[in-house]
Amino acid sequence: MKDFTDKMLQRFLKYVTFDTESVDENVAVPTSEGQFVFARYLENELREMGLTEITLDEKGYLYATLPANCDEDIPVVGFIAHLDTSPDMSGKDVKPRVVRSYGGGDIVLCAEDDIVLRVSDFPEVEDYTGHDLIVTDGHTLLGADDKAGIAEIISAVEYLQAHPEIKHGKIRVAFNPDEEIGRGAHNFNVPLFGCDWAYTVDGGSEGELEFENFNAGSALFTIQGRNVHPGYAKGKMLNALRVATAIVESIPSNESPEQTEGYEGFYHLMSINGGVDKAEVSYIIRDHDKAIFEKRLSYMNEVAGKMNAVYGDGTVTVEVKRQYANMREKIEPMMHIIELAKNAMQEAGVTPEVKPIRGGTDGAQLSFMGLPCPNMFAGGINFHSRYEFVSLQVMEKAMMTIVRIAEGVARSAE
Repeated sequence: MKDFTDKMLQRFLKYVTFDTESVDENVAVPTSEGQFVFARYLENELREMGLTEITLDEKGYLYATLPANCDEDIPVVGFIAHLDTSPDMSGKDVKPRVVRSYGGGDIVLCAEDDIVLRVSDFPEVEDYTGHDLIVTDGHTLLGADDKAGIAEIISAVEYLQAHPEIKHGKIRVAFNPDEEIGRGAHNFNVPLFGCDWAYTVDGGSEGELEFENFNAGSALFTIQGRNVHPGYAKGKMLNALRVATAIVESIPSNESPEQTEGYEGFYHLMSINGGVDKAEVSYIIRDHDKAIFEKRLSYMNEVAGKMNAVYGDGTVTVEVKRQYANMREKIEPMMHIIELAKNAMQEAGVTPEVKPIRGGTDGAQLSFMGLPCPNMFAGGINFHSRYEFVSLQVMEKAMMTIVRIAEGVARSAE
């Protein structure tokens, strides 16, 4: 096992050197050239490994097959991870470092700039005492989200190739761009992928298994004010920024991300832009419960109506959009795929932790595109930040969970 783990580590350390930050403002697919560079690198790696049915399309979506090694009629299962890193923090010139046998306490990422992964800020780091931790130098994110997932999937395929005694059906793998900006599934070719179901390997801590996510929407308030010279403004000026403030005060502050957890939904203020004459207020809206989610969307229209009643008709308009839905309704008819993953985790020495995603996942969109696709752990902690890290031992368990899922699918078909 050590040889496979060491090779997975080297693979991961190479992967994070690719600058694959997605760019929300770009309409091209993928939104950054670095994602395509990385996809081509992975394409060559998969070819050298002897995988078949390899396709890299013009949008940077990479698909490949590990053929079955037994004759039974076995469902085709897929494993998916994304190429890009978050625009929340630079992913350029990542300099990873391995902290061998972490002994607890703070980890100095960059002494010169006093960048420290402090236990007081991130107490969960001491849960990994004794592990080999991969960290950054504090000036970039690491990219475990989701290059750890890619390394684990490819390493699991390599493990299966080296152990033909482990019987498995046809395994499909896919690596897609632009997940971090919500577009990863938009151009995913589900018919070409050809799976009965799949798993995104894009979760966080060891044992995470998720098949519920937020229903997601957005609201953009546009405020038309009336600007005049402030010295002569009495009875004339309508300050769009003051209206923006009134909108914010109308949204329950105890239903914000920093005040909620678990299944609790929220309104998240994203931005306030503009001036006296015109301003915009942007929110995202999230809730696991579909009925409550619909009420949240309706409430944003009510807020606009209340503002117009106070400040005059036409002062405020709001554009409310639905973004993605909770995949639970698509997974519940196929709960055997959740039980399969839980059993595989236990066989890999992992305690399953089934929990809702307080966010989105490509798997949610894919589930509504006809590919049931829960999400499993990849091991990264503190995603999207300079304090991101991942345990090599947890990556090994993720790799072996993938192996045991493949084995379990074949076993269930006997």
